[in-house]
Amino acid sequence: MKKGFDINTLVRPNIAVLKPYSSARDEFTSTGSKMIFLDANENPVETGVNRYPDPQQKSLKQRLAEIKKVSTSNILLGNGSDEVLDLIYRAFCEPGVDNVITLPPTYGMYGVLSGMNNIESREVLLSEEFQPRVKKIFGKVDNNTKIIFLCSPNNPTGNSFDEGKMKEIVENFNGLVVIDEAYIDFSEQESWIEKLKQYPNLIITQTLSKAFGMAGIRLGICYASEEIIQILNRIKPPYNINELTQNRAQFKLNNLAEINREVSDILDERDVLLKALLEVNFIEKIYPSDANFLLLKVDNATKRYDELIEKGIVIRNRTSQPLCENTLRITIGTSEENQQLIKVLKQLAAKK
Repeated sequence: MKKGFDINTLVRPNIAVLKPYSSARDEFTSTGSKMIFLDANENPVETGVNRYPDPQQKSLKQRLAEIKKVSTSNILLGNGSDEVLDLIYRAFCEPGVDNVITLPPTYGMYGVLSGMNNIESREVLLSEEFQPRVKKIFGKVDNNTKIIFLCSPNNPTGNSFDEGKMKEIVENFNGLVVIDEAYIDFSEQESWIEKLKQYPNLIITQTLSKAFGMAGIRLGICYASEEIIQILNRIKPPYNINELTQNRAQFKLNNLAEINREVSDILDERDVLLKALLEVNFIEKIYPSDANFLLLKVDNATKRYDELIEKGIVIRNRTSQPLCENTLRITIGTSEENQQLIKVLKQLAAKK
C-alpha cells in the first residue's frame, strides 16, 4: 500500500478551484416518472438522437463497472483514449513548468499531447529487451515531474513490461503513473485495475478500439481513484460521449462471449502468422507479442513497406523509432487477409 500520497498537491491550482459547467441534465434527479424535457433548447421531434446524451454515461459506466469489478466513481469516459490522456495533462501539468516522462519506443500521442499542452517530455529509452530502465527513469525525475507513462503491452514493440519494474516505479514515484492498457485483452498479464485501491497515484487507460472491435465509435476509458476522477470531471466537456457511441458500446458490452471469441480467433491467427513468417528469409527477427500485432526486424524496412503497398497491403514502417531500425509492425488481420499477406511475403522472399 502506497502511503502519504496527496492528489491535491499535483492538481493545477486553477483546476482545483474550477467550477465545472453544469449541463441541463445534471441539475435534477428524475422522479422515476416520464419527464417532459423543456430545459435544453432541443428539437422536441423524436428522432432517437434529438436529445442530448447522458453527460455522465451512467448506464454505460454501470456495465463497465460490472465487468471490471470497480465502482462507477472510478470510471471516466473519453472521446477515445486520446481525450482521456489530454484531460490528464490539462488537469495536472502546468504549461511551461511541469514535465512528464515517456519511454520510447512507445505510443506517439504522449509526445504530441506534451507539445500541445506545452509540457516538457523527458524521454528515457527502453532497454534492448524493450523493458523500462528504472534507475534511469528516476534519474530524470525532479520536483516538476508530474506523470510517468507506461504502455503495457507496449506499442509498437508488442511486449508487456516486467511487473516488478512497473511496481517499483508506481511505489516510488510521488506523481501519477499512467498505465496504458490498450492491448491488455490480448495479453495473459493481469490488468493493473485490480491494484487501484492499493496505489492512489495510479491511472489506467483502456479502449474499446482494439479487442472490442469498436475503433470507429471512439471510446476511451480511464480507471482511477474517485478523487482523480472527480478532478478530471471538472474539465471534461459536458457531452463528450455521443448517444450513438453510448448505445453501440452498451450493445457490444452485453455480448462478452462474442468479444471473447473474436479475441481468441485473433490470437490463433497470430500464431498461424508467426509460424509462416519464420519461413520468410528477409525477416531477421520476430519480437514477442502480447498484442494483436507483430513487430518484425527485416533487411530493409522501407523497401519491404513499399513492396507491400504496391501489392495493396498496408502495414506500419517503424524504422524511424528509437531501437526500431528496419522494423515493420503488422496487425493481425482475418484469416483471408493473413493468408494473402503470407503469399505476398513469400513471393517477395523468392525474389530476394
